[in-house]
Amino acid sequence: LENLQPEIKKLAERLRYEVSVRGKQLGWSEKVARFHFKKNLRRIITELYIRDNCHPFKATLLMWVQIPMWVCVSLALRNCSVGAMDSEVKEQFSTGGTLWFTDLTAPDSTWILPVSLGLVNLLIVEVFALQKLKATRFQKLATNFIRVVSVVMIPVAATVPSSMALYWLSSSFMGLSHNLLLRSPTFRRLCRIPRTTSDSATPY
Repeated sequence: LENLQPEIKKLAERLRYEVSVRGKQLGWSEKVARFHFKKNLRRIITELYIRDNCHPFKATLLMWVQIPMWVCVSLALRNCSVGAMDSEVKEQFSTGGTLWFTDLTAPDSTWILPVSLGLVNLLIVEVFALQKLKATRFQKLATNFIRVVSVVMIPVAATVPSSMALYWLSSSFMGLSHNLLLRSPTFRRLCRIPRTTSDSATPY
């Protein structure tokens, strides 16, 4: 998508000129000319997306799978922790922890899991924020909103069973690991990911 922007800009300038010429020939008003420009630009951009197989919607596909799965697993862990499914399962959860959170049915009284979750989520947000060199107003608002959610998740994670907080932390840590791995120039070369203008030789 990023690599297509210069081509889109060039085609948009050419289209604007062609629409302007055509508009003068047919006596179009400014409103009609703008309508034809936008309509044809959308068509051109769609053709480029199809040509390069990079429709923006594809970037959101993972989210539509990940969010329902995250909710379902969280609810399942909560049910196991409170004994809503089986008392034997709850008993196993109460002794199945490790380190300082030996009881997975109880909240983490040390706040280590909740605070770690908040820090990892904030790191993910900052990795994304640093990638956007010229963020739009909407992107800035969305980034700040996610920062607030990351902080709010800390007290929430401190009140739920440790099994849920541990799952949330593991999930976020994997997300951070994926993001950092995809910043690696060596890894990107191995996977043949095209270079972009925002790529950095020293991403870390």
